[in-house]
Amino acid sequence: MYPMYRLIINNLRLSQRNNKGIHSSSILNTFWEKDDKGGYKTKTQVPMKERLRLGLQELKQEIALWTQELKEDFENDPVLVYRPGETDIVWKFGTEESLKQWVVTCDSDHGEGFSTCGLTLSNNGQGLLSGELSTRVPKDGRVKRAGYCNIRTLRARKSFKREAYLNWVAYNMLVLKVRGDGRSYMLNINTRGYYDVLWNDMYHYVLYTRGGPYWQVTKIPFSKFFMSSKGRVQDRQYPIPLNKVTNFGISVGDKINGPFSLEIDYIGLEYDPNHTEEFAYEQYKAPKYIVST
Repeated sequence: MYPMYRLIINNLRLSQRNNKGIHSSSILNTFWEKDDKGGYKTKTQVPMKERLRLGLQELKQEIALWTQELKEDFENDPVLVYRPGETDIVWKFGTEESLKQWVVTCDSDHGEGFSTCGLTLSNNGQGLLSGELSTRVPKDGRVKRAGYCNIRTLRARKSFKREAYLNWVAYNMLVLKVRGDGRSYMLNINTRGYYDVLWNDMYHYVLYTRGGPYWQVTKIPFSKFFMSSKGRVQDRQYPIPLNKVTNFGISVGDKINGPFSLEIDYIGLEYDPNHTEEFAYEQYKAPKYIVST
């Protein structure tokens, strides 16, 4: 048999095997993320009739939201809206409706720890993130570290469930009015991108609380936030793309067992003309023979 015919026949056999799901070579999925939740099953199956019923109930609300979007496009004036020294509140706690904008998670939700937490209204009417942190690791041979609790806002969306971004370009400060217990909390700004390698891009900075009965107003420049992905601080750091913010969150995971409590009045934004720093962390490109890029 001629070599050319033999090559064609071999290729046909390989294609038939591949169609059956048998691959002649290993497939590398190193840079491909199959699931944006990392394998955690958080979605519930809803029957079609129930989905139609819920969709009709939300139709009136979505139309009202769409009308409000049209009004904002005509009414927003950057000169009047973004005034220096004034705090524009983004999330204000005080009602049960304000709590529905947040998702609460902890390690015990997926059997990866024993921490508990919740987001409720305090006796004063503000938001209260409280619970108990536990670093005890389940004896399943799979989990190596435990002990975290987290709250996170829902994804920014427009009317009719269209995904959108929060545009914070006009501001350079994050402002929080909180009353803590002396612990350190982590502030998280998610800038999820379109491609899978950008799904877990997140920027962090530490919120230090004093404890005691007094409220504190903390202002943190966006230039101080550092970048990470899947909990790992990246070697290459970039400023926050403030026009691509998708979520905001607060985490506690300082490895100190025991109860915690963080009372939150509001979370807002501010433009400080006296703050001119663009990015706090050194940016440079090292030669390839010195450090891996």
